[in-house]
Amino acid sequence: MTASSSPERNRTTLPSKYLPPVDFRDLPEPVPLRKVTGASVILLATAIGSGEVILWPYITTQVGFTFMWAAVVGFAIQFFLNMEIERYTLATGETAITGFTRFWKPWWWLFVVFALCQNFWPGWATGAATAATYVFGMGEDAPVVPITIAALLAIGITLTLSPVVYQTVEKIQGVLVVLIMIFVVIAIPAATTGEAWAALFTDGVGFPVGQEGLGIALLLGALAFAGAGGANNLVQSNYIRDKGMGMGMHMPKIVSPITGHEEAKPSLGYVFPTDAENMRRWRGWWKVANWEQFITFFLIGILTLVIMSVLAYSTLGVGQVQEQNLAFLLLEGQVLQEAVAPWFGIAFWIAAVIALFTTNLGILDYTSRLIADQFKIHALKDSETWTESRIYAASVWLMIIVGSLILIAGVDQPFLLVLIASCIAGVQMFIYSGLLILLNRKALPKELQIGGVRLAVLAVSFLFFGFLSVMLVLDELGFLG
Repeated sequence: MTASSSPERNRTTLPSKYLPPVDFRDLPEPVPLRKVTGASVILLATAIGSGEVILWPYITTQVGFTFMWAAVVGFAIQFFLNMEIERYTLATGETAITGFTRFWKPWWWLFVVFALCQNFWPGWATGAATAATYVFGMGEDAPVVPITIAALLAIGITLTLSPVVYQTVEKIQGVLVVLIMIFVVIAIPAATTGEAWAALFTDGVGFPVGQEGLGIALLLGALAFAGAGGANNLVQSNYIRDKGMGMGMHMPKIVSPITGHEEAKPSLGYVFPTDAENMRRWRGWWKVANWEQFITFFLIGILTLVIMSVLAYSTLGVGQVQEQNLAFLLLEGQVLQEAVAPWFGIAFWIAAVIALFTTNLGILDYTSRLIADQFKIHALKDSETWTESRIYAASVWLMIIVGSLILIAGVDQPFLLVLIASCIAGVQMFIYSGLLILLNRKALPKELQIGGVRLAVLAVSFLFFGFLSVMLVLDELGFLG
């Protein structure tokens, strides 16, 4: 009996009640780490503008470093979540959400709704525009809303004219992340104090629920955005697929409907036989993917969050910031201008503009990827007109239009918008922590399944975010206060 006709090579494990069964293809040869470095850079860039620049520095100005342990826990949990999202895509080429729908079809539109509810609010673009007004000293009457809408339009044009969208976004985000890292490195000797670094290790451990200005919503959001958060983690599937990692090498890529060559077929995947040769390749891919995620997302992300929080502590201390808005960034920059040099305060605001802009670029990209992938697989699978690339472009502009209308309607406080998004992200993470356990225990061959420490971490994530989500609901209903 030949290898291609053996029972092992014709045994499929992916559920096929709601989606078609998949074909077998061999797993491609793994590539060196240097060739896939950057697969997590979009995820990192999106994370920096949420937790690292806004939520965690703000929390530090309220309670010091007593809650910093939770940022490390949040990043660690997200590292394991991201790797379980990657596990399914490396093994099949499909996104994790597509895997969820193989068990229950409505998951696809539920996660589309979650992603839209999380990301219609243009808090990051508004934050970038607000920080830009600090750079130019425009004052309270600055035209934040028109600047924000102009930034959204610029992002939309970039995303819809890129020949291969992933490559363009990765390059832009890579350059912007490097610029942010340059500022962070300079800030350590120039603007942080020994007292602040000492406090980082001596403030102890606390859970400051109920303290003035630190409600359940803020803490849940900060934990969700200690890293990427919410639907953003799920779209790591799409990033590594378009990067050509694992079975993603066999999948079509999103291109511009104007400048690229489109493919109309939906992105359903493949499985590989678990023979000795394919399992050798699998171990190679799994090792490379883990190192890439650990270095790019976890290490750089947690270092950036800690340094930005130490910077906030060094300049503002604890208790000086009273209002829950971006005024603390204005105050922090002004203190840096006086304590270090006028140019350094401006550099801080420019870094904030870049960080928040990269976040909104990543958000428009990943939300539209999620929508395009799921609509093409389910609602528009037979359409020759609506390719995944065209659905992607339409989604980008829909989000820009709705976001602009929200701003014009007067909901334009960036801190509030980010807080709304982060709470929705935390609830999503509770849901898909459980779904990833189901997916990677039931859909994949035994040789590829999650187990051991990784399984335990996902169980903790499910309970952790589940508890906080219930607390959030009870708090909003008035039962906690």
